[in-house]
Amino acid sequence: MLNLVLFGPPGAGKGTQSAKLIDKYHLVHLSTGDIFRANIKGGTELGVLAKSYIDKGQLVPDEVTIGMLADEVNKSADAKGFIFDGFPRTSAQAQALDNLLSEKGTAISMMLALEVEEEELKKRLLIRGKDSGRPDDQDPTIIQNRINVYNAETMPVKTFYEGQGKYHGINGIGEIEDIFNSLCEHIDRP
Repeated sequence: MLNLVLFGPPGAGKGTQSAKLIDKYHLVHLSTGDIFRANIKGGTELGVLAKSYIDKGQLVPDEVTIGMLADEVNKSADAKGFIFDGFPRTSAQAQALDNLLSEKGTAISMMLALEVEEEELKKRLLIRGKDSGRPDDQDPTIIQNRINVYNAETMPVKTFYEGQGKYHGINGIGEIEDIFNSLCEHIDRP
């Protein structure tokens, strides 16, 4: 089973590359944002609990997020693998994900990290904001804050997977197809 964590700062190209990897390797896409929205809209027990935190402006606790992910993994028992998008964001979440997958007799195969210089990220996000109308991608202060939060809180997950020999940094600057081919080269290595 191929289980990937696609990693990188905001604007690195995770969404673009994730879609291409899903198509090529027939993976199930697990986006925590999508899962939250679906559970909240569906009024599930975990969705109601998550909404209670979100409504207060608080982070949804790891146990709730892992519970939702476990439900999604269970729904896709015949999957060829998963691509995790937006998760894990902390070392504690990475450990919880390892535990969840271990219970299912599988593990994270690798973390593929799109590495992009900060100035390039800012340019990309501003363009995306203009093209998509996303307000969070139009304000340089918000963009900088998102990059700072990523560097402070999410970057330590890199160390977690490096310790397992599963971290692979990929140059995220260049043509979309060239970056995709680099990702595939890492995945296809024996």
